[in-house]
Amino acid sequence: MEKCRLVFSGSGGQGVITTAIILAEAAVLFDKIKAVQSQSYGPEARGGATRSDVIISDQQINFPKVPQPNVLVCLTQLAYNKFSTIIRPGGILITDPKYVVIESKLAARHHEIPIYKSVMDQIGLPIVCSTCLLGSVLGLTKVVQYKSIVKSLKLRFSGKILETNLKSLDLGVGLVGGFEGIDKLAM
Repeated sequence: MEKCRLVFSGSGGQGVITTAIILAEAAVLFDKIKAVQSQSYGPEARGGATRSDVIISDQQINFPKVPQPNVLVCLTQLAYNKFSTIIRPGGILITDPKYVVIESKLAARHHEIPIYKSVMDQIGLPIVCSTCLLGSVLGLTKVVQYKSIVKSLKLRFSGKILETNLKSLDLGVGLVGGFEGIDKLAM
């Protein structure tokens, strides 16, 4: 597998770091490929700027930071303003129109995904927006297997909380075109 470099950015409390950790964990523990995850955030527990870098590859990873991502997720206007210039030409840019207004064209494939609105309309719990985002990233990149994300979620959650997160994961995949190319049955 060729390297996939992802940057998740937003503000504290949006689940940016947790999303990146779950993705890297799924790659390493269940897909048996190499991954690194690093993070930076402001001193505030909630509301401060956050960024998490993930590199996934079947080859050795020599540096844990992502200077030019293939996939850039911006969940706030501040994150978009700060990081939009680093995306690799032809890369994937993911934003939520509730939080980000695009002011200039980038040399990237832009996906405005109504994550917050969809989660609130269909699930009603904003806390699972990050899992919906993870589903959208998975649906667009297929960088890890669906079943590996499910297994990573099962490490963290159980019962009704797990069920709600799985519903949110599926919602996110559906927002970007469904399960075509994703082996959902191989759970």
